[in-house]
Amino acid sequence: MLDIAAICLVVTALLAYLNHRLLGLPTTIGVMATALGFSVAVICLDELGIAHSPRIVETSLVHSIDFSEVLLQGMLSMLLFAGAMHVELKKLKLFRKQILAFAVFSTLASTLIVGVCLWVVLPVLGTQLDLPYCLLFGALISPTDPVAVMGIMKSAGAPDGLEVVITGESLFNDGVGVVVFSLLLAMAARGSAPSVDTGLVALVKEAGGGLAFGWALGYVTFRLLSTVDNYQVEVLITLASVIGGYALASHLEVSGPLAMVVAGVMTGNRGRKDAMSDTTRQYVDMFWELVDEILNAVLFVLIGMEVLSVPLNGATVVGGAAAALIALLARLTTVGLPVRVLGQAMHLPAGSWMVLTWGGLRGGISVALALSIPVGPGRDVVLPLTYCVVVSSILGQGLTVRRVIRRAVGQTVRPDSGEAVNANPRTTE
Repeated sequence: MLDIAAICLVVTALLAYLNHRLLGLPTTIGVMATALGFSVAVICLDELGIAHSPRIVETSLVHSIDFSEVLLQGMLSMLLFAGAMHVELKKLKLFRKQILAFAVFSTLASTLIVGVCLWVVLPVLGTQLDLPYCLLFGALISPTDPVAVMGIMKSAGAPDGLEVVITGESLFNDGVGVVVFSLLLAMAARGSAPSVDTGLVALVKEAGGGLAFGWALGYVTFRLLSTVDNYQVEVLITLASVIGGYALASHLEVSGPLAMVVAGVMTGNRGRKDAMSDTTRQYVDMFWELVDEILNAVLFVLIGMEVLSVPLNGATVVGGAAAALIALLARLTTVGLPVRVLGQAMHLPAGSWMVLTWGGLRGGISVALALSIPVGPGRDVVLPLTYCVVVSSILGQGLTVRRVIRRAVGQTVRPDSGEAVNANPRTTE
């Protein structure tokens, strides 16, 4: 395990360096694009019979890493906590209705739309996938990925309110998506649909339990922080809260991701304001910012390398392109159009519907969920479809979201400070 971790960190550092010196892309996108390009080049050289050893080495490394386990049980807790720490609670409360609507109702509606459309379209493209697995794909691809969204949107220059809505939705809709995914996975395994009562109980227990546990965890962390003024100890308290809290949430069978979000928001707001000195606040922020940046880079490198373990062929690539289009249209239908129609009631800038549609990025969590599906024909189709959507989302939407924001709401970013400024003032609908 130590050797694998060392190799991952070395590869990530080298790719980040190459991206910084040669490509100049955002770090997360740059390292993923570089890793993906390298993996594809290795595959092509191997197919041509030019270089077989590099593919064996890289494939062995990829297969030795349980991507689903590493992300869902390792990185995710720290990434969510680090991201939630920088969300202002005051702004989150201001847009709570919009975030709740998108995180719950839009996610459920998108799951149904994506699943049914894929079930209809795939046979036309020469790929067969049963309806339960189509709905399973809809459940894992509909929630926006908080890691991808926060990693890319924070440098895109969106207006404050719009950024809070996108970030807040991505932080909270994973709890809903994971519960629906679990129910549909059980349905696909036994061939029968769960009852409405069973689904509601599972949703309340996992999502509601996660929110309640996260509040309790955040409160205990706050109380501990308020009784000591030593930045080394306080950094350790936050780290223990994340690692220990996520493990305990798993044993309690409540949503660990939602618990980390709530605990992170509480620590980043009340904890930073009332329980930390200026020195402690500086060290805590610096520690979690470094953790966030490092784990983000490693995660996106792993996504780029995972192409070696995905069973891609011509039919699944075509199906993946169709799935990416369907997912984007479902996002437009369930999020973009309501914002466009309601307009003023959403209290968002004109053109926000375009940003919310295009900024709904999918990332590593979707791939991890797809990899957690038991081995079988359904998994062999869902996994490449998921990978195609994730790659197109991060590289296609992620690289152009700044341009969409600038065109839709007239925002850009000062290159010297990273501060969003209004380049083309517009009125709010």
